[in-house]
Amino acid sequence: MRRISFGLTKLQLLEGTKDVTRRNGWLFAKQGDVYLAVNKVMGFRRPERAVEYGTVKVLEVRREPLNAITRDDVRREGFPGKSPEWFVDFYTRAMRCLPTQPVTRIEFRFRKNR
Repeated sequence: MRRISFGLTKLQLLEGTKDVTRRNGWLFAKQGDVYLAVNKVMGFRRPERAVEYGTVKVLEVRREPLNAITRDDVRREGFPGKSPEWFVDFYTRAMRCLPTQPVTRIEFRFRKNR
């Protein structure tokens, strides 16, 4: 099963406040896909392994410029009370991209591991 990492937003995912994520690339993602939600996908040191949180089922996928994010989507990303400008700054710093860059917006349903 393909993996999707939530290293920067683990708490939001596990608390259930996140049901939308944005990704650079991810042109392959499509409605109905199921991914294994993990802490990270690359950069492991021995004997480090991925922490599995559960599964993510994709409900909707679309491409849009990062800076087109709405206040509602900032909330759905797990950051209630933050502004779209704050989120764009957070994302561009973490992902080293431009605010106008097209990103893949993925709406999903998360099912925690028991």
